[in-house]
Amino acid sequence: MRPIIGITADIEDNRFKLNRDYVEAVEKAGACPVLLAPARNASDIALRIDGILVSGGSDLHPSYYNEDVNYEIKIVERDRSDFEFAIIHEIIKLKKPALGICYGMQLINVAFGGSLYQDIKQRVPAAIEHREGYHTIKVSDNKLIDRGGFKVNSSHHQAVKVIGQRLNAIAFSADGIVEAVYSEGYPFLLGVQWHPERLQDSLSEKIFRAFVEAAIEGK
Repeated sequence: MRPIIGITADIEDNRFKLNRDYVEAVEKAGACPVLLAPARNASDIALRIDGILVSGGSDLHPSYYNEDVNYEIKIVERDRSDFEFAIIHEIIKLKKPALGICYGMQLINVAFGGSLYQDIKQRVPAAIEHREGYHTIKVSDNKLIDRGGFKVNSSHHQAVKVIGQRLNAIAFSADGIVEAVYSEGYPFLLGVQWHPERLQDSLSEKIFRAFVEAAIEGK
């Protein structure tokens, strides 16, 4: 049987939503995707899925990393972020694979005690444009994805500031912004700042394939 991958949904105008690219990427990699709406029973859900993908979104409330709101940000609804923190912690307890994309990477970093730049341009004035377009990244040695230089898409204005405990930064853009984190001592725990589900390249396929393979091995 194909492993079941739970994908967290966003909330907008009292509706749950998810870009279909996430579903197609997970399915193409060999898994069965299911949409996860925020719920109180995170522990029960974690037991029933074989892995979790925290999808992209707007901005995490700075109170999660002990800061006040200092810049103009668009905060995701607490129902969503509270649920995602709860289920990530449950997934980690069970040693099941987890993948975070864009906002999802930032949430995983904060879940491990890290923090974020609330606005890259305000905090890192020399940074390249990250809100839109494409730029290059350099991926260092790790056990999950290929190393080397890659061109990725970019659609964020926040980024990792302090890296969470037990996480390692494995990719950077030319301006030093962290583009990927992972946990070396965990079966599969990866966060990427770009959107591989929107790309049709070898790196993106490797990310989803490795994620699904880890879910299969953990069943």
